[in-house]
Amino acid sequence: AWALSFSQADALEALKRLPIGKGTLQVESLAEPGMKLPDGKVIEGLPSRTVVKALLQPAEGSNIRVEIWLPEPTRWNGRFVGLGNGGSAGSIHPGGLAAHCRNGYAVATTDMGTAPNSDSGIGNPEVWKDFGYRATHLMTVLAKEAVRTYYGKAPEFSYFSGRSTGGQQALQEAQRYPEDYDGIIAGVPAHCRTPLHAYFLWNEQILAKCPFTESQMKSVTAAGNQFMADKEVPAAAGKFVSDPRCTPADIEAVIAIARKNDPTLTDKHAVALRELFDGPKHAETGERIFNGVPFGASPAGSHGHLYLFRWVFGAEKNLADINFGKDIDTYTSTLGPYLNAENPDLTPFEKRGGKLLVFSGTADEVVPFHATLDYYDRVIAHFGGEEKVAAFSRFYLIPGMSHGGGPGMTQLPDMLTVIRDWREKGIAPEAIQVHGTPGGSKSISMPVYPYPRKTTWDTTAIKYQSEPGPRGGVERIAERFRPAAKE
Repeated sequence: AWALSFSQADALEALKRLPIGKGTLQVESLAEPGMKLPDGKVIEGLPSRTVVKALLQPAEGSNIRVEIWLPEPTRWNGRFVGLGNGGSAGSIHPGGLAAHCRNGYAVATTDMGTAPNSDSGIGNPEVWKDFGYRATHLMTVLAKEAVRTYYGKAPEFSYFSGRSTGGQQALQEAQRYPEDYDGIIAGVPAHCRTPLHAYFLWNEQILAKCPFTESQMKSVTAAGNQFMADKEVPAAAGKFVSDPRCTPADIEAVIAIARKNDPTLTDKHAVALRELFDGPKHAETGERIFNGVPFGASPAGSHGHLYLFRWVFGAEKNLADINFGKDIDTYTSTLGPYLNAENPDLTPFEKRGGKLLVFSGTADEVVPFHATLDYYDRVIAHFGGEEKVAAFSRFYLIPGMSHGGGPGMTQLPDMLTVIRDWREKGIAPEAIQVHGTPGGSKSISMPVYPYPRKTTWDTTAIKYQSEPGPRGGVERIAERFRPAAKE
């Protein structure tokens, strides 16, 4: 531990008395400038810091772990950042905590109450609430109180940043707890949660019946890129897809190209691809449950992640037997009100001056862009126009970005800096500059404009420019698969 002043020592003792209700609290002072992460990477240049670890138990069956890092007062920049988790959560990731602490932020994250693994949610509604929204909010409340206690004042600004499941957390915060954060970054957000996992199950069942080899998967991805090439800017043509919105006729054309280029793709594969590209529909009513795998993405990563069905139907249920009729109805009504972040009324967040940045990748087969684009359209409709929404929120569709990065534009600007400039300085983001090396080719850079504007190439001026783009173009998920939030 480093030498504490008398007032700091008092603050440290006060931290140990933070009101947490039922649970446990641990506070420690650390001075080591370096830290080895679980993946072997070492982070250097860390300030002396106080770490608060809490176990919150707001209800029987709820066990939420929270970790808060507080850089020493001389290194604090006056701001707090809440960090999102990923997948089914269940653990604390120190890398993000360390990186933000090194940059002067008070920072916190949570395991979302799903430790030791995702089976903690089987038949446990308290875990559903924690994973859906409660853990993130309680983490935020505790972290802000820790900041006030340790530094003697509240944070000047508070920000939340999350991707995937963290994007779900981000939009839940904007919708349910608009006072928690001044700025929110929702990256590739899994906010339409129960329909998304229905998509995973749909694809799981299709691919189990009709497997594809790795080579065939690559042929399917390449066919999507080839079909959309004439609609692309020159740097992207044939390498990735900037706007994968499509029609049934487009789907048939891509399947035909894939089969022409790869004769190993059979009639059975064609049927499977038609279902994968189209996406799940209700077996009895035909209602849209979720959209399909985007052109330019690989179906290989579009399945798995089936723990939510175990939460509802139990560990012994054969997931291959789950149907897209009554079973999906039961699943939706059970989990949807807790997990989905689908409310387009962001008025309380907007009125307090909150700023929201959302981005999705066009080649993301894990959390496809469709539901987020449609959600943003519904926000625009609620507020009565694009300009009103653009005053507090921007949505960016990143060309060729998959869930893990490639194959297209994989490098984004520091979105925390972008949203800080917007919230604190009034500098609204227009184009964001993105970079990538598609297909291992020469590195390219291009601007991406807020939806619905699109990036085009001016062949005369030899430069990128912005043009108005279309809204919509994705089939809306039926409302009953997006039930209203509970509590």
